[in-house]
Amino acid sequence: MDDIRDCIVVGGGAAGLSAALVLGRARRSTLVIDAGAPSNAPAHGIGGLLGNDGRPPADFYAAGRRELAAYPSVALRAGEVVAGARAGDRITLTLSDGDRVTARRVVLATGMDYVPPTLPGVAERWGRTVFHCPFCHGWEVRDRPLAVLDRGASGVHRALLLRMWSDDVTLLADGPAGLDDGEAASLRAAGVPVDERPVAGLEGPGATLTSVRMADGTARPCGGLLVPVTLRQRSPLAAQLGAVAAAPGFVATDAVAVDAMARTTAPGVFAAGDLTTQMPSVASAVAAGSLAAAMVVQAIVAEGLPATTAPAEGGP
Repeated sequence: MDDIRDCIVVGGGAAGLSAALVLGRARRSTLVIDAGAPSNAPAHGIGGLLGNDGRPPADFYAAGRRELAAYPSVALRAGEVVAGARAGDRITLTLSDGDRVTARRVVLATGMDYVPPTLPGVAERWGRTVFHCPFCHGWEVRDRPLAVLDRGASGVHRALLLRMWSDDVTLLADGPAGLDDGEAASLRAAGVPVDERPVAGLEGPGATLTSVRMADGTARPCGGLLVPVTLRQRSPLAAQLGAVAAAPGFVATDAVAVDAMARTTAPGVFAAGDLTTQMPSVASAVAAGSLAAAMVVQAIVAEGLPATTAPAEGGP
């Protein structure tokens, strides 16, 4: 078993690398364990991250790892954490190769699995011309004929939002749209037509989207498609360590609950990035990772303070 570290960061994406950078600069012994599967890997570039706008995700993560190499207290390790358990004030994590590592605190930055619709043609265009976040991808498909695959109130919300990037937006309900009078009026006022015909699939060369094929055989021109996704925990580690999930939200079904100091309900376990209730974006993840690491350092300092002045490490 390795020596006990100040902190283990599980996940080498935006949140995890950001946390490790702060911990390294604070001279805390830190191990980053990265399974190497960031959720935004298919994307053409990172949208809306200051100083890195449009940068390919792989380049961004490689630059982050190079920066961490300057800090001797930080080690990076490729691998997948498959289990975790607490014994007193120590947290031991087990990797898929059977090795175990131990720390007094853990930052969970394992991300989420993004589950888009199973419509034919989505997978090969995912993160490019088919997307779930217009703030991340809307600029790249601006002024094209765009569509939203959804229905009901969420479909109205997404369609009105997408109108910021194009004057030509259609709501593809793939069946009865389920709109009330007010929702229908809002779409009409915004110039968003509703197509209730069943959708059969997407068309276009490679990752390019040129049209949506309807079940009746006709094709509707489309250069970008906004779809709903479900976010689900990709790792059981949070639950194994005793971190409670938040109530299901608009996108995430089982996000980890954290307080304003990035603490979960499990003592010594912090969380940052998509696996929490924050807005899923690289910019948010970088900020959350930085906060979580700063709170870890504060907790380490508090260990030496009298009980009357040391902040509690409990969760929300």
